[in-house]
Amino acid sequence: MGKGAHGGPFLSARAAIHTNGTIGYDAKTVALPVVIAVPRQGGCELVKINSPARLPYEIMRPMPTTTSRRHLLAAIAASAATVPLTTLAVTPARAADPAVAVQPLATPNGLATGARSSVTLPPLNASYFATLTLSTPLTATVLPGTPPRTEVTSDGKRVALLTHGARTVVLPGPQRTFAENKRLFVDDFQRTLPDQTLPAADRAYWGTSPGGGSWSTLGGPDADYSVVPGAGRIALTTVNASRHASLRDDEITDADVRSVASFDKVPTGEACSYALSFGYQDTHNNYRARLSFLTTGAVQLRVEKEVADTVSQLASPVTLATGVGAGTQWTIRVRRERAVIQAKAWASASAEPSAWAVEISDSTFGKGRVGLRALAGTGCTNLPVTLAVSRFQVDAANWDAPPSVTHGDWVRVLPQPFDGTWTEGMETVIRGWAGSTAPDALAHAAMFLGGAPAVTAGAGPAQGRQVLGEAGYGYPDPQGYRYEGADFHEYMNVGWTFDDGVHTGPSSRQVGNLDCSGYTRMVYGYHLGVPMAAGEDTTGLRIPRKSRHMADHTPGVRIDRTDGTNPPAATLLQPGDLVLFNADSGDDNPTATVDHVGIYLGVDAAGKRRFLSSRKTVNGPTMGDLGGASLLDGTGTYAGTLHTVHRI
Repeated sequence: MGKGAHGGPFLSARAAIHTNGTIGYDAKTVALPVVIAVPRQGGCELVKINSPARLPYEIMRPMPTTTSRRHLLAAIAASAATVPLTTLAVTPARAADPAVAVQPLATPNGLATGARSSVTLPPLNASYFATLTLSTPLTATVLPGTPPRTEVTSDGKRVALLTHGARTVVLPGPQRTFAENKRLFVDDFQRTLPDQTLPAADRAYWGTSPGGGSWSTLGGPDADYSVVPGAGRIALTTVNASRHASLRDDEITDADVRSVASFDKVPTGEACSYALSFGYQDTHNNYRARLSFLTTGAVQLRVEKEVADTVSQLASPVTLATGVGAGTQWTIRVRRERAVIQAKAWASASAEPSAWAVEISDSTFGKGRVGLRALAGTGCTNLPVTLAVSRFQVDAANWDAPPSVTHGDWVRVLPQPFDGTWTEGMETVIRGWAGSTAPDALAHAAMFLGGAPAVTAGAGPAQGRQVLGEAGYGYPDPQGYRYEGADFHEYMNVGWTFDDGVHTGPSSRQVGNLDCSGYTRMVYGYHLGVPMAAGEDTTGLRIPRKSRHMADHTPGVRIDRTDGTNPPAATLLQPGDLVLFNADSGDDNPTATVDHVGIYLGVDAAGKRRFLSSRKTVNGPTMGDLGGASLLDGTGTYAGTLHTVHRI
């Protein structure tokens, strides 16, 4: 319900805490008795309901006053606690002609058709009723190891694992599958590149797309590639030399993708062409749908593949127009689903044709990149000719093996750290959580992935503002890179008064965004009630603002840390733990500095340890591998730079 009270069977859309301290609910939907941990001014109270009437509260233990926690009580009860995570919305298709729909691609990986991310539960089964099958009393045993942990069992089966000094509790429950697929995006090139203030070796020429990853440019001199606001440009300065711009995402299989571009001249002597490439392996191996702009002003569509530099036509050329002048924008659209390839192209000022110009079947290339290719034919005499790409967008796409994590661990948060003493009150709390499917820490974390639906608060300081839903990372600088600094309250576009009285105003430019630490604070602070600091805080009582301070001063206990050379083994790692990284050695002055934080999710389908975090290249929270594998195993950036594991 309120902050610090998520996680029990009492979290129901029909339950509410009234301003006079009474609790209203539909008794037919709630098993009695029900125990609710309710945060209140000056303390946290354990509420035990035996009948649909006002009852005195059974106080658990004191808790520091938190202004924001008091205000959030109604907001969370009205919104976030009742989010159906199995009905994630599909990002609306963006078509040039509204009458031409973008159909969802088939997703053999098990995701709901068209969904970008999902959290799914099995059909109704006995595990949902775990609270009815627990023995009396429960057995609590302190396990060996550091930090100390208490395992709670019923008839020899674990029902909870508590860590001494931590608030997070892991409980077995109904098995869930967390999955994420390719995020859809539009790149309209609103940036200026290259940055001439940087050394030539450090310059990027097309930069990073908003959510699609970074661009790679190959072929010809670097100076042939640039971006001005509204156009990615490729200058054809030599004949018979391909220029390629591709997005660094090699895992795309099925896709519905389009580009809009124009040449600044009608070529003389020989044709120039621009193509939308897909299934791209490298500059020598790829598919492409190519528009050839002839010296006569005619435009032809060709669909072809290149294998080891040998080009094959997959269909006969189709003449689409004649007398086309310089500067005319043309759209190419390709839809590939398994072996079926469909392509069409049209003058962008016209409506999109309803029919595909070409439809063929070919399975030479499986997964690969999408991108663009430009070429001036041998004999072209009016170089340079410049291609200006005004739009590149992916309306539907699948990764070859979308990441997925399946397990039955649920992560709940106690109102106060567990002090190692097993009490009757604590047993009551654990029994109340047994088998509950109310959103936990992992469910809240998943509600910011690509495609997650927007949820608004019904009351409190964020009333009417979005508190859950797909998040970005930050707004772009003039070169298109994402600024850090988007905290939880900026996502909601509200100011915030922290425990120590510090007030931080909103940033209208960061609405809907969360940087890596802001994402962590949104999940554990705003939604789950762990106190937060406005900035740096060394008390260990509040979550600091930055990841570098989180590593040492977040409430809870340290699980493991690097020895200075090797990443920690983290043998006691469990879902919900914070994983903190020294991913950028360039800021290590004079000592190693933590610069990234995520939330450990669990072991994926390939047996690798996978985490969630908000990332610049992806432009928001992800469990995927775009811009670096979200794994703690292997040789990737994050596996090699894991610094600290911390349990809140």
